[in-house]
Amino acid sequence: MDKIKMKKVETFASIFGEDHSEVPSEKTDGTTSLRLEDLIPFKNHPFKLYEGDRFKDMVESIKNYGVIVPIVVRKIDDKYEILSGHNRVNAAKEAGLTEIPTVIKEGLTEEEATLIVTETNLMQRSFSELAHSERATVIATRHHAMKSQGVRNDLLDEIETLSKAPDLAQDETCGPLDHKLKTRDKLGEEYGLSPRSITRYIRLNHLNNGLKDLVDEGKIAMRAGVDLSYLSEDNQEMVEAIISEDTFKVDMKKAALIRRYERESKLNWNTAQKIISGDMLKSTGKVKPFKLQPTIISKYFNPNDDKKAIEKTIEKALDFYFSQMKNQSSDIEEGEEMIE
Repeated sequence: MDKIKMKKVETFASIFGEDHSEVPSEKTDGTTSLRLEDLIPFKNHPFKLYEGDRFKDMVESIKNYGVIVPIVVRKIDDKYEILSGHNRVNAAKEAGLTEIPTVIKEGLTEEEATLIVTETNLMQRSFSELAHSERATVIATRHHAMKSQGVRNDLLDEIETLSKAPDLAQDETCGPLDHKLKTRDKLGEEYGLSPRSITRYIRLNHLNNGLKDLVDEGKIAMRAGVDLSYLSEDNQEMVEAIISEDTFKVDMKKAALIRRYERESKLNWNTAQKIISGDMLKSTGKVKPFKLQPTIISKYFNPNDDKKAIEKTIEKALDFYFSQMKNQSSDIEEGEEMIE
């Protein structure tokens, strides 16, 4: 891969960075001023916007110094869709500005636009700051880009190089999409997560927005959210409505049971509500007694075998069986075919 010239990196940094100590860009660098009323947010913007002291600090900074770093947009009909700078736009409005410095990107695919949204957000705050739903969006978007042949390499190169600045010398000798490792392993190294966690976050991105919010709020356990991500859109909406209506919480046991009922085509409002409320999981803690058929006993044991020895063997066999089932479930969850 060709080396990235320093000038190119600096230009991209001035566009996508968040360092307010930088000198404002000259008009010759491709920036322009747009009216705030002509801007619209990115469709289904996946990140939580600044609020509280963080937002107030940005407003105060803009009042004192203006918007130093231009936002990035693309034209949609007669409006401009924000790709990078939603917080700056909101703070500029609060500060009383009517225009904002802007870089207009042209010829972007939907995938490339989404990649700019996710990667530039990561440049402004660390991965550890993100909510579960935001992490899922970042990882799923990056994973798809790393496996796609249609994404512009120059855009990926610039974003990847900048995300690791200022250690440019190291990055110039390697491409951002190194395929020596599997994509999940590569992402795991970038974000400090295991490949299995990467897979779970990619699955979590299949939840609808309402369920993602419930995961962020702690009403759905993260691992439970992974199970719910396999539900159909209609069943996800149903589960969301039940949880929101009665403020229930969903753990892994409830989520696994919901998923099983859907596979068996038995999931409806009543059964889902019983599962989520916990009513279906309530029991006396005792299993009704039953006897194994003599034909089953004689199939595996001799007539003279000790009863306790037979019971011990059956117990060991059941332990082994359920252990294998658990491992098989984990392997399926981790499989590449489940995250395409």
